[in-house]
Amino acid sequence: MNNEKMIIIGAGASGLCAAIVSARAGKSVTLLEQNNKIGKKILVSGNGKCNIDNKYISPHRFHGQNPAFIEELLKGYDFQVVKKFFTSIGLELIEGKEGKMFPMSLQASSVVELLAYEAKRLGVKILCDCEVTGIAKISKTFTIETSQGTKTCTQLVMASGSPAAPHLGGSNAGYAFATKMGHTLVPRHPSLVQLCSDELWVKSCAGVKVAGLAKLYANGEYITEKKGDLLFTNYGISGLAILDLSREVSTRLANFDYCELSLDLMPELSKKKLTNLLLGRVQENSEKPLNLWLQGVLNKKLIPIILEQSKCKVRTEDALNRKEINKLVHAIKNLKLTISDTKGFKGAEVATGGINTTEVNAQTMESKLVPNLYFAGEILDVDGDRGGFNFHFAWVSGLKINKT
Repeated sequence: MNNEKMIIIGAGASGLCAAIVSARAGKSVTLLEQNNKIGKKILVSGNGKCNIDNKYISPHRFHGQNPAFIEELLKGYDFQVVKKFFTSIGLELIEGKEGKMFPMSLQASSVVELLAYEAKRLGVKILCDCEVTGIAKISKTFTIETSQGTKTCTQLVMASGSPAAPHLGGSNAGYAFATKMGHTLVPRHPSLVQLCSDELWVKSCAGVKVAGLAKLYANGEYITEKKGDLLFTNYGISGLAILDLSREVSTRLANFDYCELSLDLMPELSKKKLTNLLLGRVQENSEKPLNLWLQGVLNKKLIPIILEQSKCKVRTEDALNRKEINKLVHAIKNLKLTISDTKGFKGAEVATGGINTTEVNAQTMESKLVPNLYFAGEILDVDGDRGGFNFHFAWVSGLKINKT
């Protein structure tokens, strides 16, 4: 037992994990949490079921300005390593869709309670409602000013998260302290976030959800595309496909690019198959209004905008011909929506950017600038795709604290 004093700022995923492995290594650990309880982000993840990790870990599912750091960090730390850690605290995992892993109980509270139990069993001191107001290092000792008095330690772990989800405790505080100690920041933007539009028609389509395909264009140039749910809202658009696109959109908007989405409302049908489907539905001598005729294939709230964007000139079924059908097909498979903003950090699950990882040792998570200062989790310039990848990074960065 070396009984070295360690303080960890932030009792989220990475902080709790770091506390447990450090206490197992014989350190005297104190965990400081500004919220009134630990693991708030864990508790709300996966709609309360906690998408704890992903079975299919690969460096390309993670993003940051220093890909070499990500590759080095993940080397030898796949899903099985994280699974072994959770088994060690008594948590069993099950697999969902797309390799998503969940606690077998399907309750996020199980994850937090078992992490808390193990930490306390190992002697970790957990202080909630403890806000850090200042950090200084004199010689080999860190002095941390908090709302619960002054604390000192020989090793300090910054696991204080990002500005994403401020209602769950997200803030910039950790960045401020890290930069005062000489670290630099990669610009932060919201990610896994809903998108806003100034177009009035989205309000009339609020609540409509379709399985679609969203293509992103910036300044008229095709950038990328994502498939999945599209959910129209009062402010713009959400859904899984949109969350997956949002990292790129956030970055483009920050550069003042003009962003537009082209939405395919029926990606499972090729242009030819949809054309044939609609042609086959046309009945001669039917004066059925076109908006009613389209209800046979489309949500009625979407029909007015499809008619408007298609510039279809006919108004009854019997007046349809191949040319007008082609116009409708094009609009259904290329519905245009300009994007003006995101819902910001308030709506974001994670943030891009953070502490520049060229200044951090990927093997030990120790600062290359300040000895015995460590970083874990979202505070770093690493963010993952939706589906458990951000949690994987959090657990791994916690597991690697002080590794030799």
